Amino acid sequence: MTPKTHQEQPVSNRDVIRVRGARTNNLRDVDVDIPKKQLTVVTGVSGSGKSSLAFDTIAAESQRLLGATYPAFVQNLMPHLPRPDVDTLEGLSASIVVDQAPLGANPRSTVGTATDAWSLLRQLYAGHGTPPVPGPHALSFNASTGMCLACEGTGRTATLDVDLVLDRSLSLNDGAITFPNFTVGSLFWKVYARSGVFDNDKPVQSYTPAELEYLLTGTGPNVDTGTYPMAYEGVLTKITRLYLSKDPAALKPRLREALEHAATTGPCSDCAGTRLNSAARACTIDNTPITTCHAMPATDLHRWLVDLDLPAAVPLIAQLQSLLANLARVGLGYLALDRPTSTLSGGEGQRIRTVLHLDSALTDLTYVFDEPAAGLHAHDTAQVVTLLHALRDKGNTVLVVEHHPDVITAADHVIDLGPGAGTDGGTITFQGTPAQLTHTHTPTAAALAARPTLNLTPRTPTGTLRIRDATTHNLHHLDIDIPLGVLTCITGVAGAGKTSLLTNLPRRDDLAVIDQRPIRGSRRSTPATYTGVMDWLRDAFAKAGSTPGHKLKPSMFSANSAGACPDCTGLGVTYLDAPGSGPVPVTCTTCNGARYTAGVLTHTLDGVTIADALGLPVADAATRYTNTPAGPPLAGLVDVGLGYLTLGQPLSTLSGGERQRLRLATRIAQSATIYALDEPTTGLHMSDVDTLTRLLHRLVDTGATVVVADHHLNLIATADHVIDLGPDAGPGGGHITYQGPAADLSTTDTNTGRALAARLAL
Repeated sequence: MTPKTHQEQPVSNRDVIRVRGARTNNLRDVDVDIPKKQLTVVTGVSGSGKSSLAFDTIAAESQRLLGATYPAFVQNLMPHLPRPDVDTLEGLSASIVVDQAPLGANPRSTVGTATDAWSLLRQLYAGHGTPPVPGPHALSFNASTGMCLACEGTGRTATLDVDLVLDRSLSLNDGAITFPNFTVGSLFWKVYARSGVFDNDKPVQSYTPAELEYLLTGTGPNVDTGTYPMAYEGVLTKITRLYLSKDPAALKPRLREALEHAATTGPCSDCAGTRLNSAARACTIDNTPITTCHAMPATDLHRWLVDLDLPAAVPLIAQLQSLLANLARVGLGYLALDRPTSTLSGGEGQRIRTVLHLDSALTDLTYVFDEPAAGLHAHDTAQVVTLLHALRDKGNTVLVVEHHPDVITAADHVIDLGPGAGTDGGTITFQGTPAQLTHTHTPTAAALAARPTLNLTPRTPTGTLRIRDATTHNLHHLDIDIPLGVLTCITGVAGAGKTSLLTNLPRRDDLAVIDQRPIRGSRRSTPATYTGVMDWLRDAFAKAGSTPGHKLKPSMFSANSAGACPDCTGLGVTYLDAPGSGPVPVTCTTCNGARYTAGVLTHTLDGVTIADALGLPVADAATRYTNTPAGPPLAGLVDVGLGYLTLGQPLSTLSGGERQRLRLATRIAQSATIYALDEPTTGLHMSDVDTLTRLLHRLVDTGATVVVADHHLNLIATADHVIDLGPDAGPGGGHITYQGPAADLSTTDTNTGRALAARLAL
């Protein structure tokens, strides 16, 4: 594209980041000046181009230019990043991206290890604990010198129920091994059937004790499976090694469900879940073992350190106290250091990353945040705003992609993108102060002006779901009846116990629990593959391209199979690895990101290639394929507000809220009468929240029960029934502070009641 001519204003690059002609993704020749050393919020409906401007243009070019300053031999080890599609970018400073990517699913990763608080605590005990230990490594659950050997430092052990893995009434040939991947004819099954040890037609219940033991836990030589030799390994041993020892979130759904059914997981009996061996557990300061400190919420540990009388350790204690105080400052004081990072929400993980920068001596940086208030109660959002202002006041430029009205109104400068999503977005509809925004007619301005609409005529329940003596995490022996046939919102500050209460819903076949766990899969997973639309597309393209004498196979139109570009193996990008950084995607130069071979792209369906089809926004695809088997699942994605995603967009790029709505769209198409959702409004623009709210109410109107844990006041106000937990987070939460109709919530003296009353009064 020919760069356009820009009429420049006489503004110094020392004062602004100047962007001219930005065309990254759906941006349409965007020109904008972003003031330095101020808090700028980039807002707009989902898919309007916010991340394209903040992350894919400004942050990406900053990091590319920073890499160019390294010595040549270092640059040769680093990925060669492409320049964003922009005419001019001036006034950039070094950028730090603070996104909502999960902190990691490694079961050994905890809040303590992610923040260095655990390292500081181990140094304190190694230097001043009794009995003395040889060093901090002797107190580490990631080192053989400190870990509990029974659980290998994970704090948990799992056991398999044999009768949930084997049907003893059946023989091997009849399918006695019921666990997935061990079915008759599978590679694993052949190891047992061809081992020569068993009568494949004899029921397992007729096995001798020696035969049963060998089937379950035996080891033996390689067995010829007909494909390649495979060492003999008992069923329980193999399941434990391949699946039970892994993080459940990293497994495919079918395997995860099978493990949840067949395995019992609990605290390690040897270390009582503390992860450490007996020598490490014996080390104390002031009669307090290190394991006790490890399990304390950050605020409690801070108080313990204040009362600690160790003059020789004052500098170390001060450093640890500062870190713990910062955790409390960003609303995470309820987290214990031993909390696994895999259990944290995206917002919690993002704030933990931010804590590491609060005491940094570096200034004049550009911080780029991805929705730091996502999934937060109004009470906690105020703490996030304080954090953003603190970073700004240290002399940094703070650029925030955000929907939350409290963050928008706290900004020094606002950039509103839109007016719509996808191809209907990518233009700047407003830039200026928050006060000036209220006088415009953009979707964001309209949403800011709108007030929650109270439900004054709640539905009548048709029954109840009984929860008794719930004690998960911080719940204080709760007894509660969840009404059926209505929309119930569970509210409260972050850490009050909302998600914990959801997990206590009685398990039923008609219950659909839709949370924000990452949708696991390879880099090839897309909305098209996840919803099954890709199966129909492959078949349709194959039929359209076939002739009587030459029939095309559907696999030709699979980027994972015969039609894949050989250089990028159908990914559309190649990944460059470099020391100290994760894999960096670079558009494949052979297929230019199309994923397929040139031969595949000669075939069309209704005038578009398979690559064109995967590039369609879901909303456009739903219209184009409305009368096909792909129509209903695509319409479901539009109904949950995901019409702006493209069919071929990698699922790894979706936010937690987008992942959850994708699950919701596919789950609605199946049979369920009770839906439980954990913060489905996360990452949604205020206007998109209205779309989701209408969908949830439609579900109730069709006879379903919807239970939602959420903070969004517009959704809460429409609920038939509200259960407010608190009064605070962590140990200070877990109590019911209110339950009843939404209309009465605003009159209560709870965090949620006060927040709703304040929003209604604006």
